Amino acid sequence: MKLNAASAEPMQLYLQEARKYDYLTPEQERDLAIRWRDHQDRRALDTLVGSHLRLVFKMARGYQGYGLPLSDLIAEGNVGVMQAAQKFDPDKGFRFATYASWWIRAAIQEYVLHNWSLVKIGTTAAQKKLFFSLRRLKAQLQDRQDGSSGGDLSPEAVESIATELNVPQAEVVEMNRRLGMDRSLNATLAEEGDSEWLDLLADERPDQETVLAGAEERKRRQQFLKLGLGVLDDRERQILVARRLRDEPLTLEELSQHFHVSRERVRQLEVRAFEKIQKAVMASAREQQIAAAAKGREQGRA
Repeated sequence: MKLNAASAEPMQLYLQEARKYDYLTPEQERDLAIRWRDHQDRRALDTLVGSHLRLVFKMARGYQGYGLPLSDLIAEGNVGVMQAAQKFDPDKGFRFATYASWWIRAAIQEYVLHNWSLVKIGTTAAQKKLFFSLRRLKAQLQDRQDGSSGGDLSPEAVESIATELNVPQAEVVEMNRRLGMDRSLNATLAEEGDSEWLDLLADERPDQETVLAGAEERKRRQQFLKLGLGVLDDRERQILVARRLRDEPLTLEELSQHFHVSRERVRQLEVRAFEKIQKAVMASAREQQIAAAAKGREQGRA
C-alpha cells in the first residue's frame, strides 16, 4: 500500500483504529444489531460500525483513480456505513457487510460524481454505471488509441462496452470524451476573446411544473409500491426485494440457500409475489380513477 506523505499519518491512524475491532461472527453481529435497533445501545453501534471500518477503507481505495483524496473517500464511506447501521434489519437474515456495501458504495459514488468534474457526469443509473465502469472496461479491452482519433475509442471498443453495459453507443463516446477532456467552464474558447465554455451550456434544468409533476409521480409510485409490498408475506417480500429492488440482485442460488428451498421454488415465489403486487396496484389505481371520476361529476353538478 502506497500513501503520500500528506495522507500517510491520517491513514495509519485510521487503520490502527480499524484494527482495534475484531471481525464479527454472524451471531455476534446479529446480537449487536438487535441491541442497537431495539435498545439504542451506542456501544453496540460503535462495535458494529467499527468492525467494518476495514471494509470502508478497502472500498474507498477502489475509487482513488478519480484523483480525489483518499481521506475524503473514506469519510464518505463512513457516512454510508453509519446509514446502513441505522437501517439494517437483522431479522432479514443477511450479513451486515453485504447490506452495508451498497450504502458505502452509494455514498462514495455520489461524492465522486459531485466532485470529480464541474460538469455533472450522469443522472440516470445507467449513466452512473457507465461512468464507474468505463475505465475498467477500457483496460480490459486494451484499446490502442492513436493521435488521429483525438482520444476516441475504436468503433469495436464502443460497441463492446455499449453492449456489456446496455447503454447507447453515443453515450459511451460522450462519456469517454468527458473523462478525457474535463476542463474549467470559465476557460476562454480562444486565446483572444471573452467567450467562455460556460456560455455554450444550455440550461437543461426542468421547469417548476415539471419538478412538481415528477415529485407527485414519485410519491404515487412509492405509495403503490408500499401497498403492493403490504400484500406479500415475509418470505415473498424478502425474495422480491432481493431479486427486483436491489442495485445488484441476489441470484436464485443465493436465495435458495438462504431459504433452504430449490432455485425453481424461489423463482415461483418471485413470480407469484410480482403478480400479487400487480393485482393490488391495479385494483388501487382503478379505485382512484373511480373516485376521481365521481368527484369530477359532483363538481360538474355544483
